[in-house]
Amino acid sequence: MACIAKRRDRWVIDAYDQHGKRYRKTLPEGTTKGKAKEILREIEEKIERRTFAHEKKIPTFSEVAQDWLEQKKPNLRETTWEMYAYIARLHFKDIENLKINSITIATVEKFISIRQKADMNITTLRKILVTFNQIMAYAVRHRHIDFNPVRDAEKPRNQGKAVVKETIKVLNPKQIKEFLEQVVNQKYYALFLTAIMTGARQGELLGLKWADVDFEKKQINIRRTFNHGRFFAPKTQGSNRKIDLAPVVVKELAKWKLASKTKELEKKKEMEAEHKPFKGNELDLIFPNDEWNPMNFSNMVQRYFFPALKEAGCPRIRFHDLRHTTASLLLDQGENIKYISAQLGHANPTTTLNIYSHLMKTENQAAVCRLENTIFKRTGHNLVTN
Repeated sequence: MACIAKRRDRWVIDAYDQHGKRYRKTLPEGTTKGKAKEILREIEEKIERRTFAHEKKIPTFSEVAQDWLEQKKPNLRETTWEMYAYIARLHFKDIENLKINSITIATVEKFISIRQKADMNITTLRKILVTFNQIMAYAVRHRHIDFNPVRDAEKPRNQGKAVVKETIKVLNPKQIKEFLEQVVNQKYYALFLTAIMTGARQGELLGLKWADVDFEKKQINIRRTFNHGRFFAPKTQGSNRKIDLAPVVVKELAKWKLASKTKELEKKKEMEAEHKPFKGNELDLIFPNDEWNPMNFSNMVQRYFFPALKEAGCPRIRFHDLRHTTASLLLDQGENIKYISAQLGHANPTTTLNIYSHLMKTENQAAVCRLENTIFKRTGHNLVTN
């Protein structure tokens, strides 16, 4: 039974926690009996919810954050975990030593306000709050606190500033032809053509192996991605997919496979003649570097992609914009949105629409003409109105 008693003119709380351990606390001098009862009720409620902890055993925010990171590590891609760890290490200096149960909605809103006053990018701030929210949710699950204050705090706004959205730049068919005409290296021609005709992501292209190409069915299988110097499984189920190949891509890949195998064989003979070890393309990569190791993306873009764009007189776009180019052209020719979404590896068609809705035609005479034909020509009579 929890109770309060007066000792030497100060109120003392005496209780047993949810584990049966005795807890005694002498309240500050001047605490009234009413206030002491209020504190006692709060303690009793926490004991009942099994979230009560002795002050000395309450972890700090940084301790909970570290526990959360360790718990997340086996379930996340390494680069994603490193991003979370970077945010946790860099952006919570002002609250890292606070006891986890002392972080309130007011604490969170002050945290947000300080960063907004410092003109922190709104996107960056929202990423930090995602991490903050997950750490506090972890604290709730592990009964360090009763509720998640980040969830209920007022979220950051743009403060009247216009949101600058990423501009999607694409090449038109004429520009694509002029661009490809400037790519004289067979490997990079095959790479850029495959990128444009499939909409595959940069990491998916660099992770492709010859075993992933089904020349008979005219498809490539996306089974992995190469990013930050490492191979990873596709991030989502939708990313693990088969992409249809146009005949021109199948033909170019077949030509590049023959040329690359010939080059590898010639190099092998050269190395054997010099009595040097030769590994060759052991990884079976379609687009390796000259040493048959995974290609350096930055080097490829700087040495081959940007120069070809410049020579062709095309606007300077990012390599990722080749993916946008694929999507925009498929949309422009009226392909089914579900098919486009599947080809691109989006989680669902809604994602595709959210990204590319502004590229879709707002007028479609062919569609209304088909509707007219359905109503008036197939039925053999016109509608009658009063």
